[in-house]
Amino acid sequence: MAHLFIAGLGSGGFAVLDLVAREPEVDLLTLVDPDLYQSHNVHRHFFPASEVGRAKTDLAVEWVRRFRPGLRVEVFPCRIEDIGCAVALGEAVGACDVGICAVDSEVGKYHFDSLFRRAAKPWVMGEVLSGGIAGWVHAFEPGGACFGCVCRALQRDPTPADAVDYSQPYGTFPETSVPASRASISAIASIHALVALERMRGRAAEFTSLLLSLARVPGAFERAFEPTRWQMTRIDDCLICRELTAIPADRVDADLEAALDRLGERSV
Repeated sequence: MAHLFIAGLGSGGFAVLDLVAREPEVDLLTLVDPDLYQSHNVHRHFFPASEVGRAKTDLAVEWVRRFRPGLRVEVFPCRIEDIGCAVALGEAVGACDVGICAVDSEVGKYHFDSLFRRAAKPWVMGEVLSGGIAGWVHAFEPGGACFGCVCRALQRDPTPADAVDYSQPYGTFPETSVPASRASISAIASIHALVALERMRGRAAEFTSLLLSLARVPGAFERAFEPTRWQMTRIDDCLICRELTAIPADRVDADLEAALDRLGERSV
């Protein structure tokens, strides 16, 4: 039997939850989300407008128990990085088999990565690009590339203040306000769920990052429904997952300078 840890119950995270919770091997879920169901969620989510104002974790528990009444579920109505829940979340991560990350914020993604690296547990993450033109699924293994390694390899901008949309691995496109359709969210959520279930059954993904185009976009994607895969290893000088105790004192200034360069915030 398996214990899955899921953070993020938005339209994508909930779609993943719905798929993985139906598997008989799953007997325990840990669900993390601080939000209430809001009116703008209705057209891409599972619930009607009459549920607006309720906690997403409460709605999730009721949903899965409709088809799995005996399924054990523990909930944390907080952010994954909430310091007040840090001990309990750490214990839940340490006890789980696979993590599923569907949080929206970059801070949350890095924190999720940190929790699972410390616990040496595998985890997967799904992301849908603005407008639903494509989506990512990433698979992380203990001792392998961390989220920081992946962002660096794909040349993702790490600054959360300037949101960007990564339509291809070697360039960035400005984020737009066009929301993804439920169809595109469901397509990526299905792959996200499949990769998580395969890992739960002991089979690691054959990629670190999978990019799947969902529409033809001149200058970004020449064909729709075309997958591109990357297999990555840890970057030796990654500032996220490298053992800090192994950094010589004379490297600190150089590392800080390099980090500021990548952030585009180099001081003069």
